[in-house]
Amino acid sequence: MAFKILISDPLSEEGMYPLLQAENISIELATDWSQEKLANQITEYDALLVRSQTQVNRELITKATNLKIIGRAGVGVDNIDLDAATEHGIIVVNAPNGNTNSAAEHTMAMIMALSRKIPQAYLSLMNKQWDRKKYVGTELKNKTLGIIGLGRIGAEVAYRAKGQRMNIIAYDPFLTEDQAKKMDIQYGSVDEVLHAADFITIHTPLLKETRHLLNADAFHAVKPGVHIVNCARGGIIDEDALYHAIQSKKVAGAALDVFEEEPFYDHPLLELPEVIATPHLGASTFEAQESVAIDVSEDVIRFLSGEAVRNPVNLPSVPKDILSQIEPYFHLAEKLGHFLIHLANEPVEEINLYYSGDLSQTKIGPITRNTIKGLLTRHLGEHVNDVNALYLAEKRGITVNENKTSSTQGFTNLLKVEIITKSEKRSVAGTLLNGLGPRIVKMDHYSVDVTPKGHLLVIHHKDQPGVIGKMGSFLATQEINIATMQVDRADIGGEAIMVMSVDRHIEEKELRALEQLEEIHDATAIDL
Repeated sequence: MAFKILISDPLSEEGMYPLLQAENISIELATDWSQEKLANQITEYDALLVRSQTQVNRELITKATNLKIIGRAGVGVDNIDLDAATEHGIIVVNAPNGNTNSAAEHTMAMIMALSRKIPQAYLSLMNKQWDRKKYVGTELKNKTLGIIGLGRIGAEVAYRAKGQRMNIIAYDPFLTEDQAKKMDIQYGSVDEVLHAADFITIHTPLLKETRHLLNADAFHAVKPGVHIVNCARGGIIDEDALYHAIQSKKVAGAALDVFEEEPFYDHPLLELPEVIATPHLGASTFEAQESVAIDVSEDVIRFLSGEAVRNPVNLPSVPKDILSQIEPYFHLAEKLGHFLIHLANEPVEEINLYYSGDLSQTKIGPITRNTIKGLLTRHLGEHVNDVNALYLAEKRGITVNENKTSSTQGFTNLLKVEIITKSEKRSVAGTLLNGLGPRIVKMDHYSVDVTPKGHLLVIHHKDQPGVIGKMGSFLATQEINIATMQVDRADIGGEAIMVMSVDRHIEEKELRALEQLEEIHDATAIDL
């Protein structure tokens, strides 16, 4: 059987090489087709390969009656309607690893150009000036490179920086001290990275927690004369705060490839001689573009040959009778994972899932994936989905175990999720109540009844009279309204827990102020 593949965005010939060599596959290039023509012709094809130009929307997918797979030659899939593809049984694949080397090399190039003031010296020559003293640089040897985010790209930067004989200190929410030792780098918190580094490079996704991660407070904490590099995502650095930190000489210079708003032209940062910048070129190499095209082409071939794909983005179709049984648990599972990860004070090394009652009789794989998705999303963002979640957990050294048990603890169905770190074990359990929906019913050894949605506040405190009153008074001074409250204790006068739903997000400074109350051990805000 011959399969027809349509390529609607430009790909390099080298990137299409696997398709050209494959048997029983014919290719048609349609890079000049209008969206209307594409919609009229798409029914003829078994596979569609795109980059970012083609809009693979619901209308197009509905007309693609023969389409079996969509390949995105790149990381993002913003131009593809994943829900529509999943509904129509079409698998979507992308190429998340193809630009790793390119982005890491660009980061190192920016670090070296920044340290030796190469762009500034070049511009001086172009202006017919010869001023060697003005452009005296800094050696990288024996300097400390702080890496915030040690995923694929961050790790590659670390390897390259060690080749320059730099010392490395790194933070990543999934990095353990043992992993850091194996990489021969120093393990540190964000604060420790800020205090120790001569150069700081960022390699995290842009999330609520990482937005303006490097802000005025962070620049106040850094070592004087530090150099800042961002080739990851715009918005992680507060650009106004960076401008003032450079003006005050606290920051010696910055190298930026990404910005909060792109194109980036008019910000005063670009007027500072200490700043060098490029227009989002991290993945812009011939090799990277070729690599992502090859990766996605090979996955399309695997799929059409009946083999498993390496980089799926959406969840393949599940038989309707099975889906109707397990789908109600997807939301519960994801919320349990997202709730639990906020309670972890160290990188997670192991995740255990316990399925009880009705759940022990169902197909648990998709439920597990949704749990891990919820757990990882806090630190990895929208890159995590219910297909790649287990793969991403494995890549970060996290072991995932599934268990079925007959113990129901009084519930018709119960899902317990447990995380293990180097020094602690935390757990949360949830169920579906008829007519009421998902509930969190256990947190560690405490019994609660919490709807997993909205803004939650979890407080560990001493069990004694007056604590609830103090809590209410404190929240009132912050104009935070309490919607519901759950309280449980281990022993009279011992440890106790309070879980509240409130009307707005609670800021970090408000949590730290709350922890100043004598009876409060710790406070955690969780937004579901």
